[in-house]
Amino acid sequence: MIAHHGYLLVFLLVLAEAVGLPVPAAVALVAGGAAAAAHLLWLPTVIFLAMAAMLAGDSLLYILGRHMGWALLGVLCRVSTNPETCILRSAESFYKRGKVTLVIAKFIPGVNTMAPPLAGSMKMRFLQFLRFDFLGASLYASAYILLGFVFRDFLASIMHGFQLVGRSMEEVLVFAVIGYVLYRFWLYRKYRVYRIVPRVQVQELAGRLSDGDDQKLMIVDVRSHGYYDAGTERIKGSVRIEPNNLTEELQRLPKDRDIYLYCT
Repeated sequence: MIAHHGYLLVFLLVLAEAVGLPVPAAVALVAGGAAAAAHLLWLPTVIFLAMAAMLAGDSLLYILGRHMGWALLGVLCRVSTNPETCILRSAESFYKRGKVTLVIAKFIPGVNTMAPPLAGSMKMRFLQFLRFDFLGASLYASAYILLGFVFRDFLASIMHGFQLVGRSMEEVLVFAVIGYVLYRFWLYRKYRVYRIVPRVQVQELAGRLSDGDDQKLMIVDVRSHGYYDAGTERIKGSVRIEPNNLTEELQRLPKDRDIYLYCT
């Protein structure tokens, strides 16, 4: 397939991963590098197409994130076994490393898809986003393509071994896929409880506050990353706790009040 449709396959697989689809772009890049070493493809073209696909997909998610914000992030994380962890992990990376996250995001599963829309939702300037994303795409594409280019003979030996084993290898791969699917289903069941978050209508809480119930309840601001800073408006009387430091923060909460949380 690489020999006959190499350029198109590399572009489409890398683009698919860039927009959030569960596609093995790294494998396509390694295969593209090996094909270039075998003179089936031209190396500069493979690198150019891979980077073009990444920048196109990332730019699309950046624009959508800028206009849709957390609605898009929620959709992207819904396929995760634990959506809350998905968002927090990506946001925490931005929180700690800032714009440099875009340079290393491609190498971190989960964060690679979340980084561009997060940058858009944080209103990062588009040209600034492109600079950092271009650097990250260059590192990612070059690393895997050159890996395939340098170790072409080793990869050819592996493929030859697969062909010799034949039927047995097919059975091993089938069982491996079944095992992985069962593992993901187990994770989904394990974290299912976190998908059902009890909610309260704004009017109900406002009614309790207007009735003088403010001594019987506490409102807690748990917004994360760049959305929260000292000058940001928040609900009057609410207290702030840091969601990435829950073990210590939870000790501050009273046991004799109804506690309402609000996030971004």
